[in-house]
Amino acid sequence: MVNRERLLNEFLELVRIDSVSGQERWLGELLKGRLADLGLSVTEDGAGGGREGAGNVIAHLPGRVAGPHLLFCAHMDTVEPGRGIEPVVGADGIIRPAGKTILAADDKAGIAAILEALRWVVAEKPGHPAITVVFTVCEETGLLGAKALDASVRADLGFVLDATGRPGEVVVRAPSQDKITATVYGRAAHAGVNPEDGVNAIYVAARAIAAMPLGRIDPETTANIGIISGGKAVNIVPDNVYLEGEVRSLKSARRAEHTALICRILEETARGAGARAEVQVELLYEGFDLRESEPVVRIAQEAARRCGLQPVLTQSGGGSDANILNARGIPTVNLATGMEKVHTTEEQIAVADLVDLARLVTAIISLAGKA
Repeated sequence: MVNRERLLNEFLELVRIDSVSGQERWLGELLKGRLADLGLSVTEDGAGGGREGAGNVIAHLPGRVAGPHLLFCAHMDTVEPGRGIEPVVGADGIIRPAGKTILAADDKAGIAAILEALRWVVAEKPGHPAITVVFTVCEETGLLGAKALDASVRADLGFVLDATGRPGEVVVRAPSQDKITATVYGRAAHAGVNPEDGVNAIYVAARAIAAMPLGRIDPETTANIGIISGGKAVNIVPDNVYLEGEVRSLKSARRAEHTALICRILEETARGAGARAEVQVELLYEGFDLRESEPVVRIAQEAARRCGLQPVLTQSGGGSDANILNARGIPTVNLATGMEKVHTTEEQIAVADLVDLARLVTAIISLAGKA
Protein backbone atom coordinates (compact mmCIF):
# COMPACT_ATOMS: atom_id res chain seq x y z
CA MET A 1 0.00 0.00 0.00
CA VAL A 2 3.03 2.28 0.36
CA ASN A 3 5.39 3.18 -2.48
CA ARG A 4 8.74 3.26 -0.70
CA GLU A 5 10.69 5.18 -3.34
CA ARG A 6 7.97 7.77 -3.86
CA LEU A 7 7.66 8.30 -0.12
CA LEU A 8 11.41 8.62 0.36
CA ASN A 9 11.82 11.02 -2.54
CA GLU A 10 9.00 13.22 -1.32
CA PHE A 11 10.46 13.33 2.19
CA LEU A 12 13.86 14.31 0.81
CA GLU A 13 12.19 17.02 -1.26
CA LEU A 14 10.25 18.40 1.71
CA VAL A 15 13.23 18.68 4.04
CA ARG A 16 15.14 20.68 1.42
CA ILE A 17 12.45 23.37 1.57
CA ASP A 18 13.27 25.99 4.19
CA SER A 19 10.31 26.48 6.55
CA VAL A 20 11.57 27.76 9.88
CA SER A 21 8.82 29.04 12.15
CA GLY A 22 7.12 32.08 10.66
CA GLN A 23 8.42 31.40 7.16
CA GLU A 24 6.27 28.50 5.98
CA ARG A 25 4.79 30.20 2.88
CA TRP A 26 6.78 28.30 0.22
CA LEU A 27 6.13 24.91 1.80
CA GLY A 28 2.48 25.75 2.40
CA GLU A 29 1.93 26.66 -1.24
CA LEU A 30 3.55 23.41 -2.37
CA LEU A 31 1.41 21.34 0.00
CA LYS A 32 -1.78 23.10 -1.08
CA GLY A 33 -0.96 22.16 -4.66
CA ARG A 34 -0.22 18.53 -3.78
CA LEU A 35 -3.44 18.14 -1.81
CA ALA A 36 -5.52 19.78 -4.55
CA ASP A 37 -3.95 17.47 -7.15
CA LEU A 38 -5.13 14.53 -5.05
CA GLY A 39 -8.69 15.83 -5.25
CA LEU A 40 -9.02 17.27 -1.77
CA SER A 41 -10.70 20.63 -1.19
CA VAL A 42 -8.01 22.91 0.20
CA THR A 43 -8.12 26.14 2.20
CA GLU A 44 -5.72 28.25 4.22
CA ASP A 45 -6.89 29.89 7.41
CA GLY A 46 -5.75 33.19 8.86
CA ALA A 47 -3.35 31.79 11.46
CA GLY A 48 -0.39 33.49 9.78
CA GLY A 49 -1.97 36.93 9.90
CA GLY A 50 -0.95 37.56 6.29
CA ARG A 51 2.74 37.26 7.14
CA GLU A 52 5.35 35.32 5.19
CA GLY A 53 4.57 32.45 7.52
CA ALA A 54 1.17 31.85 5.92
CA GLY A 55 -1.72 30.12 7.67
CA ASN A 56 -2.58 26.54 8.46
CA VAL A 57 -3.25 24.39 5.41
CA ILE A 58 -6.57 22.56 5.76
CA ALA A 59 -7.79 19.93 3.32
CA HIS A 60 -10.85 17.70 3.23
CA LEU A 61 -11.67 14.44 1.48
CA PRO A 62 -15.33 13.36 1.62
CA GLY A 63 -16.01 9.88 2.94
CA ARG A 64 -17.02 6.94 0.79
CA VAL A 65 -18.59 5.13 3.73
CA ALA A 66 -20.00 6.04 7.11
CA GLY A 67 -17.56 6.08 9.97
CA PRO A 68 -15.74 8.39 12.34
CA HIS A 69 -14.48 11.59 10.73
CA LEU A 70 -10.67 11.40 10.87
CA LEU A 71 -8.23 14.26 11.30
CA PHE A 72 -4.51 13.87 10.53
CA CYS A 73 -2.16 16.64 11.59
CA ALA A 74 1.52 17.51 11.22
CA HIS A 75 3.34 20.83 11.45
CA MET A 76 5.18 22.60 8.63
CA ASP A 77 7.64 24.69 10.61
CA THR A 78 11.09 23.73 11.82
CA VAL A 79 13.58 25.04 14.35
CA GLU A 80 16.98 26.54 13.53
CA PRO A 81 19.45 25.71 12.13
CA GLY A 82 16.93 24.76 9.47
CA ARG A 83 18.07 26.53 6.30
CA GLY A 84 19.80 24.87 3.39
CA ILE A 85 19.18 21.35 4.66
CA GLU A 86 20.79 18.65 2.53
CA PRO A 87 19.67 15.14 3.52
CA VAL A 88 21.83 12.06 2.97
CA VAL A 89 20.59 8.47 2.92
CA GLY A 90 23.28 6.26 4.40
CA ALA A 91 24.09 2.71 3.47
CA ASP A 92 22.57 1.75 6.83
CA GLY A 93 19.19 3.08 5.72
CA ILE A 94 19.36 6.10 8.03
CA ILE A 95 18.64 9.61 6.73
CA ARG A 96 20.84 12.32 8.24
CA PRO A 97 21.69 15.95 7.46
CA ALA A 98 24.87 16.37 5.43
CA GLY A 99 25.84 19.68 7.03
CA LYS A 100 25.45 21.49 10.32
CA THR A 101 21.65 21.74 10.18
CA ILE A 102 18.76 19.81 11.57
CA LEU A 103 17.18 17.18 9.32
CA ALA A 104 13.56 18.41 9.73
CA ALA A 105 12.11 14.95 10.15
CA ASP A 106 10.35 16.90 12.87
CA ASP A 107 7.81 17.16 11.38
CA LYS A 108 8.22 16.55 7.66
CA ALA A 109 8.23 12.82 8.26
CA GLY A 110 4.63 13.25 9.42
CA ILE A 111 3.74 15.35 6.38
CA ALA A 112 5.29 12.85 3.96
CA ALA A 113 3.51 9.90 5.60
CA ILE A 114 0.12 11.63 5.42
CA LEU A 115 0.60 12.52 1.74
CA GLU A 116 1.63 8.96 0.88
CA ALA A 117 -1.41 7.53 2.67
CA LEU A 118 -3.68 9.92 0.79
CA ARG A 119 -2.19 8.77 -2.51
CA TRP A 120 -3.11 5.23 -1.60
CA VAL A 121 -6.65 6.31 -0.71
CA VAL A 122 -7.11 8.18 -3.99
CA ALA A 123 -5.61 5.41 -6.12
CA GLU A 124 -7.21 2.38 -4.48
CA LYS A 125 -10.50 4.00 -3.46
CA PRO A 126 -11.05 1.88 -0.35
CA GLY A 127 -14.10 2.40 1.81
CA HIS A 128 -13.05 5.26 4.03
CA PRO A 129 -14.80 7.85 6.17
CA ALA A 130 -14.35 11.60 5.80
CA ILE A 131 -10.74 12.71 6.22
CA THR A 132 -9.48 16.14 7.20
CA VAL A 133 -5.78 17.01 6.97
CA VAL A 134 -4.25 19.94 8.85
CA PHE A 135 -0.68 21.12 8.32
CA THR A 136 -0.04 23.72 11.00
CA VAL A 137 2.32 26.68 11.23
CA CYS A 138 4.45 27.87 14.15
CA GLU A 139 4.12 24.71 16.21
CA GLU A 140 7.67 25.07 17.42
CA THR A 141 7.05 28.55 18.81
CA GLY A 142 4.21 27.66 21.15
CA LEU A 143 1.65 25.67 19.12
CA LEU A 144 0.52 28.98 17.67
CA GLY A 145 -0.91 27.57 14.45
CA ALA A 146 -3.06 24.99 16.22
CA LYS A 147 -4.24 27.60 18.72
CA ALA A 148 -5.38 29.82 15.83
CA LEU A 149 -6.88 26.97 13.79
CA ASP A 150 -10.17 27.89 12.16
CA ALA A 151 -12.99 26.97 14.54
CA SER A 152 -14.92 25.22 11.77
CA VAL A 153 -12.40 22.36 11.69
CA ARG A 154 -14.05 19.42 13.42
CA ALA A 155 -13.53 15.67 13.53
CA ASP A 156 -14.40 12.62 15.62
CA LEU A 157 -10.88 11.20 15.98
CA GLY A 158 -7.52 12.95 15.66
CA PHE A 159 -4.03 11.66 14.91
CA VAL A 160 -1.04 13.97 15.21
CA LEU A 161 2.20 12.61 13.72
CA ASP A 162 4.81 14.36 15.84
CA ALA A 163 6.27 12.19 18.60
CA THR A 164 9.71 10.69 18.99
CA GLY A 165 9.94 6.91 19.25
CA ARG A 166 9.30 4.07 16.87
CA PRO A 167 6.09 3.78 14.84
CA GLY A 168 3.60 1.89 16.96
CA GLU A 169 4.19 4.05 20.02
CA VAL A 170 1.12 6.11 20.86
CA VAL A 171 1.23 9.12 23.17
CA VAL A 172 -2.00 9.13 25.17
CA ARG A 173 -0.91 11.43 27.98
CA ALA A 174 0.85 14.79 27.84
CA PRO A 175 1.32 17.68 30.27
CA SER A 176 -0.11 21.14 30.59
CA GLN A 177 2.39 24.01 30.71
CA ASP A 178 2.64 27.37 32.43
CA LYS A 179 4.99 30.08 31.19
CA ILE A 180 6.32 32.33 33.94
CA THR A 181 7.76 35.76 33.18
CA ALA A 182 9.04 38.11 35.85
CA THR A 183 10.91 41.37 36.26
CA VAL A 184 12.73 42.06 39.50
CA TYR A 185 13.15 45.77 40.24
CA GLY A 186 15.99 46.86 42.51
CA ARG A 187 17.72 50.23 42.79
CA ALA A 188 20.66 51.49 40.73
CA ALA A 189 23.85 52.89 42.27
CA HIS A 190 27.52 53.24 41.39
CA ALA A 191 29.15 49.88 42.03
CA GLY A 192 32.42 51.42 43.20
CA VAL A 193 31.37 54.66 44.89
CA ASN A 194 28.16 53.87 46.79
CA PRO A 195 27.05 50.25 46.23
CA GLU A 196 25.33 50.22 49.63
CA ASP A 197 22.75 52.64 48.23
CA GLY A 198 21.73 50.16 45.52
CA VAL A 199 19.65 47.00 45.48
CA ASN A 200 21.18 44.50 43.06
CA ALA A 201 18.28 43.01 41.07
CA ILE A 202 20.48 40.26 39.60
CA TYR A 203 21.58 39.19 43.07
CA VAL A 204 17.99 39.17 44.29
CA ALA A 205 16.89 37.07 41.29
CA ALA A 206 19.80 34.67 41.85
CA ARG A 207 18.82 34.17 45.49
CA ALA A 208 15.23 33.49 44.43
CA ILE A 209 16.26 31.01 41.74
CA ALA A 210 18.56 29.22 44.19
CA ALA A 211 15.59 28.73 46.51
CA MET A 212 13.29 27.32 43.79
CA PRO A 213 12.74 23.57 43.34
CA LEU A 214 13.71 23.14 39.66
CA GLY A 215 14.31 20.25 37.30
CA ARG A 216 12.44 16.97 37.89
CA ILE A 217 10.06 17.78 40.73
CA ASP A 218 8.25 14.44 40.73
CA PRO A 219 7.51 11.74 38.12
CA GLU A 220 4.85 13.95 36.53
CA THR A 221 6.16 17.50 37.05
CA THR A 222 9.14 19.55 35.82
CA ALA A 223 10.19 23.17 36.28
CA ASN A 224 12.86 25.33 34.69
CA ILE A 225 14.18 28.89 34.58
CA GLY A 226 15.51 29.22 31.05
CA ILE A 227 16.17 32.92 30.43
CA ILE A 228 17.69 35.62 32.64
CA SER A 229 18.87 39.00 31.40
CA GLY A 230 19.66 42.34 32.99
CA GLY A 231 22.25 44.93 33.84
CA LYS A 232 23.71 47.83 31.90
CA ALA A 233 27.39 47.98 32.88
CA VAL A 234 29.79 46.34 35.33
CA ASN A 235 30.10 49.55 37.36
CA ILE A 236 26.35 49.96 37.90
CA VAL A 237 24.36 48.09 40.52
CA PRO A 238 21.61 46.64 38.25
CA ASP A 239 18.16 47.96 38.98
CA ASN A 240 16.20 45.32 37.04
CA VAL A 241 16.48 41.81 35.70
CA TYR A 242 14.11 39.79 33.50
CA LEU A 243 13.36 36.07 33.90
CA GLU A 244 11.46 33.45 31.92
CA GLY A 245 10.63 29.97 33.12
CA GLU A 246 8.11 27.18 32.86
CA VAL A 247 6.32 24.51 34.84
CA ARG A 248 4.86 21.38 33.25
CA SER A 249 2.88 18.58 34.80
CA LEU A 250 0.70 15.69 33.79
CA LYS A 251 -1.62 16.82 36.59
CA SER A 252 -3.07 20.30 36.18
CA ALA A 253 -3.48 20.89 39.90
CA ARG A 254 0.16 19.96 40.53
CA ARG A 255 1.28 22.36 37.79
CA ALA A 256 -0.70 25.21 39.26
CA GLU A 257 0.60 24.45 42.75
CA HIS A 258 4.25 24.48 41.70
CA THR A 259 3.83 27.58 39.58
CA ALA A 260 2.36 29.37 42.60
CA LEU A 261 5.34 28.29 44.69
CA ILE A 262 7.85 29.72 42.21
CA CYS A 263 5.94 32.99 42.02
CA ARG A 264 5.76 33.23 45.79
CA ILE A 265 9.51 32.63 46.16
CA LEU A 266 10.23 35.40 43.66
CA GLU A 267 7.92 37.89 45.32
CA GLU A 268 8.96 37.13 48.92
CA THR A 269 12.67 37.10 48.13
CA ALA A 270 12.40 40.44 46.35
CA ARG A 271 10.37 41.99 49.15
CA GLY A 272 12.80 40.78 51.79
CA ALA A 273 15.71 42.40 49.94
CA GLY A 274 14.00 45.74 49.45
CA ALA A 275 13.23 45.00 45.81
CA ARG A 276 9.99 44.31 43.95
CA ALA A 277 8.99 41.47 41.61
CA GLU A 278 6.31 41.72 38.94
CA VAL A 279 5.32 38.19 37.93
CA GLN A 280 2.99 37.00 35.17
CA VAL A 281 1.77 33.48 34.41
CA GLU A 282 0.35 32.26 31.11
CA LEU A 283 -1.17 28.82 30.59
CA LEU A 284 0.29 27.82 27.23
CA TYR A 285 -1.78 24.67 26.79
CA GLU A 286 -3.85 22.12 28.67
CA GLY A 287 -2.76 18.53 29.05
CA PHE A 288 -4.60 15.41 27.96
CA ASP A 289 -5.05 11.90 29.32
CA LEU A 290 -6.83 9.40 27.08
CA ARG A 291 -8.08 6.05 28.33
CA GLU A 292 -7.09 2.86 26.54
CA SER A 293 -10.76 2.14 25.91
CA GLU A 294 -11.32 5.29 23.84
CA PRO A 295 -11.91 4.67 20.10
CA VAL A 296 -8.97 6.79 18.95
CA VAL A 297 -6.60 4.76 21.13
CA ARG A 298 -8.10 1.42 20.15
CA ILE A 299 -7.87 2.19 16.43
CA ALA A 300 -4.25 3.35 16.75
CA GLN A 301 -3.30 0.14 18.58
CA GLU A 302 -5.12 -2.17 16.18
CA ALA A 303 -3.66 -0.38 13.16
CA ALA A 304 -0.18 -0.90 14.59
CA ARG A 305 -0.84 -4.61 15.06
CA ARG A 306 -2.07 -4.95 11.48
CA CYS A 307 1.21 -3.40 10.32
CA GLY A 308 3.22 -5.88 12.35
CA LEU A 309 4.23 -3.19 14.83
CA GLN A 310 4.18 -3.43 18.60
CA PRO A 311 1.62 -0.96 19.97
CA VAL A 312 2.91 0.83 23.07
CA LEU A 313 0.91 3.42 24.97
CA THR A 314 3.15 6.10 26.40
CA GLN A 315 3.27 9.61 27.82
CA SER A 316 5.19 12.70 26.82
CA GLY A 317 6.89 15.46 28.75
CA GLY A 318 6.23 17.99 25.98
CA GLY A 319 3.30 19.60 24.28
CA SER A 320 2.16 19.15 20.69
CA ASP A 321 -0.75 20.07 18.47
CA ALA A 322 -2.51 17.09 20.08
CA ASN A 323 -2.84 19.15 23.28
CA ILE A 324 -4.74 21.85 21.44
CA LEU A 325 -6.97 19.46 19.49
CA ASN A 326 -7.91 17.56 22.65
CA ALA A 327 -8.74 20.84 24.36
CA ARG A 328 -11.03 21.63 21.41
CA GLY A 329 -12.96 18.41 22.01
CA ILE A 330 -11.33 16.22 19.34
CA PRO A 331 -9.92 13.07 21.03
CA THR A 332 -6.39 13.00 19.60
CA VAL A 333 -3.33 10.81 20.06
CA ASN A 334 0.22 11.69 19.06
CA LEU A 335 1.86 8.99 16.96
CA ALA A 336 5.60 8.31 17.11
CA THR A 337 7.24 8.86 13.72
CA GLY A 338 10.68 7.30 14.13
CA MET A 339 12.50 10.64 14.30
CA GLU A 340 15.43 10.76 16.69
CA LYS A 341 17.65 13.46 18.25
CA VAL A 342 15.25 16.17 17.10
CA HIS A 343 16.23 19.84 17.36
CA THR A 344 19.90 18.89 16.97
CA THR A 345 22.33 18.59 14.06
CA GLU A 346 22.36 14.83 14.77
CA GLU A 347 18.66 14.43 13.95
CA GLN A 348 17.91 11.30 11.95
CA ILE A 349 15.21 8.89 10.83
CA ALA A 350 15.33 5.39 9.38
CA VAL A 351 13.79 4.87 5.96
CA ALA A 352 12.10 1.74 7.36
CA ASP A 353 10.42 3.81 10.09
CA LEU A 354 9.24 6.37 7.54
CA VAL A 355 7.65 3.54 5.54
CA ASP A 356 6.07 2.01 8.67
CA LEU A 357 4.63 5.39 9.59
CA ALA A 358 2.90 5.73 6.23
CA ARG A 359 1.66 2.14 6.50
CA LEU A 360 0.26 2.96 9.93
CA VAL A 361 -1.74 5.90 8.57
CA THR A 362 -3.20 3.76 5.77
CA ALA A 363 -4.15 1.09 8.33
CA ILE A 364 -5.91 3.68 10.50
CA ILE A 365 -7.91 4.88 7.51
CA SER A 366 -8.78 1.33 6.50
CA LEU A 367 -9.89 0.37 10.01
CA ALA A 368 -11.99 3.51 10.44
CA GLY A 369 -13.79 2.70 7.21
CA LYS A 370 -14.92 -0.57 8.74
CA ALA A 371 -15.84 0.87 12.13
